[in-house]
Amino acid sequence: MSPVPPGASPGKRCIVAYATRERQYLWNVELPREACIADALAAARAIAGPSVDVPWESEAVGIFGERRARTDEYADGDRIELYRPLPGDPRERRRQRVQRERRGRRR
Repeated sequence: MSPVPPGASPGKRCIVAYATRERQYLWNVELPREACIADALAAARAIAGPSVDVPWESEAVGIFGERRARTDEYADGDRIELYRPLPGDPRERRRQRVQRERRGRRR
């Protein structure tokens, strides 16, 4: 899917976002109304170029924190997010931290 040409009927805009521990990347994309998430990712990838190491094809995607399929359409103004895998289950890490803190208080 190609970007909306100048003078054509308005498309829909979105922001494609990806974050690492060091940096957050944001790409503004405008595509035709029938575009899906995969189209927006492809357009952002073209803008980013090869210098940015982003897992475009392998990681989960979502809109405003809600996981979605790459074939889903998005609405004008949506924030499409590429998610990084978590190093571990956050609930389990919290349980372990609480247990360590409790053991430390007993001494």
